[in-house]
Amino acid sequence: MKPSQAAAEADAAADAAGAEGPDRGPGPAVRPQSLMFSFFGIHVLGRGTGVYSGSIIDVFARAGVGEEAVRSTLARMAKRNLLVRHRRGRKVYFGLTPHAEEVLQDGHRRIWETGAVNRDWDGTWTLVGFSIPDSRRRERHDLRSRLIWEGFGPLQSGLWIAPGEKDAAAILAPLGLDEHVTVLRAQAFKPTEAADLVRKAFDAASIAAGYRAFLQRWDIAPGPPLPSAPDDLARQLMLHTDWLQLVRQDPHLPAEHLPADWPAIRAETCFRTLARTYEPVAAALADEVLDVLEPG
Repeated sequence: MKPSQAAAEADAAADAAGAEGPDRGPGPAVRPQSLMFSFFGIHVLGRGTGVYSGSIIDVFARAGVGEEAVRSTLARMAKRNLLVRHRRGRKVYFGLTPHAEEVLQDGHRRIWETGAVNRDWDGTWTLVGFSIPDSRRRERHDLRSRLIWEGFGPLQSGLWIAPGEKDAAAILAPLGLDEHVTVLRAQAFKPTEAADLVRKAFDAASIAAGYRAFLQRWDIAPGPPLPSAPDDLARQLMLHTDWLQLVRQDPHLPAEHLPADWPAIRAETCFRTLARTYEPVAAALADEVLDVLEPG
């Protein structure tokens, strides 16, 4: 399965998680499955290990998530081929499937490599036009979900655009919609301006509001964020989850067509500073709390 497909499916799965999230204060509502992705991305990805469900419950209690929500989220993720169970005696350990590894690796790239601002745009756009019959409504929904994940926005009915060159073939391949879809690469010409395309296809104000909410919650200027959290392990989990939600929703618009005070730059600096600050203590606490099943 291609990373773009796995990422879109997992993102939809996270949004569909049914349990209530913790009491988080200012900032986006977060469901336990989104927190679970962050947990496995930080503490399991690339290690080939499994983690005992009881110790996951202990970690999530620090973030305000109850045992029932954790157990139902683990079961749901296993059913969706995101987690695999390993039983040792009376204990059940959870590890990542190859599908989930792809999802989390894609998230890792978005967090640490892509960056919050697109300074390398070449002036081109990838266009995806489609007309899909009502009899294939589910595939139409899946296509839109994957387009959003890949940074596309709806310009007009049935026509979506994204800045730069996108691998549309990878988005479309699993859906079997080739006969209903047209893919083009283009540049804006008069009377159309690139800034107009950004304004029409993307809700820049909403994206900026997300970054400002992140700063309201995490900016260190007024003092250490989340003083009510019990420790840096809980803060690390919530920080990474908040940030990944933002970068998943950000289409990475060209910097030259964004306001000079675009808040993503300051928000990214804030995230990276706090991530480095929390990591040593959080790693030590995780070593103490987590019951890990080593590979092999």
